[in-house]
Amino acid sequence: MSRLSEVLSSTREQNRAALVAYLPVGFPSLDRSLEAMRAVVEAGADVVEVGLPYSDPLMDGPVIQHAAQVALAGGVRVAHVFEAVRTVVEAGAACVTMSYWNPILRYGPERFAADLAAAGGSGIITPDLIPEEAGDWLSAAQEHDLDPIFLVAPSSTDARLAMTVQHCRGFVYVASTMGVTGARAQVGSGAADLIERTRAVTDLPLCVGLGVSTGEQAAQVAAYADGVIVGSALVATLKDDEPDSGCEQLRALTAELAAGVRGGRE
Repeated sequence: MSRLSEVLSSTREQNRAALVAYLPVGFPSLDRSLEAMRAVVEAGADVVEVGLPYSDPLMDGPVIQHAAQVALAGGVRVAHVFEAVRTVVEAGAACVTMSYWNPILRYGPERFAADLAAAGGSGIITPDLIPEEAGDWLSAAQEHDLDPIFLVAPSSTDARLAMTVQHCRGFVYVASTMGVTGARAQVGSGAADLIERTRAVTDLPLCVGLGVSTGEQAAQVAAYADGVIVGSALVATLKDDEPDSGCEQLRALTAELAAGVRGGRE
């Protein structure tokens, strides 16, 4: 059982959802991104999703796109992801990586899996890789005991849901909407409907991403999901033009979200 599965089993036993915090490595700088990852763990995140900055981020909205551009301009490379993963694990949380497929393919799936496992990572979310085309990655993940995590979306048919979850370990990433990442004023009903459809075909934990930015929204999603993934709202607290500000805002928002996921079923 991976560290990720241990954490999600523990939160299930506590009858609460987990808080999954997304932060990209290298934004606003490498050192500050590592500081931010330690901060979200200390403030209550159960799992940290380390983003690998990529020049063509298909699923990411403006906030994360900007962060990726700053990180790449600052010289962040694939190897820095493993440094970030070690930082998160040493801070006490489970860690997964979110990466588009091209950087992994360029680095080498086997080499990426080996280095991620050596750093203590539990798995990878691959938003632009579908299970039918993931043979190399599934083999590498199996070899190094990593959790492959694929996405399901409101447009997924029941047959596709069943096929996708068969290739997941750790958790299933449930995309709440058909759009890109970013804070939204309201959490729609689509996520709850998709959770219900996905639960019919798997016992894996189901973590909802896209759109959550407040403790109130986190509580709403935590009422029916096993995990609440928050990215853009956290990244937005880190300002690349204000070198000494942001971490306290990051800690405060993380604590608010952590309280939300812990109170969602009360």
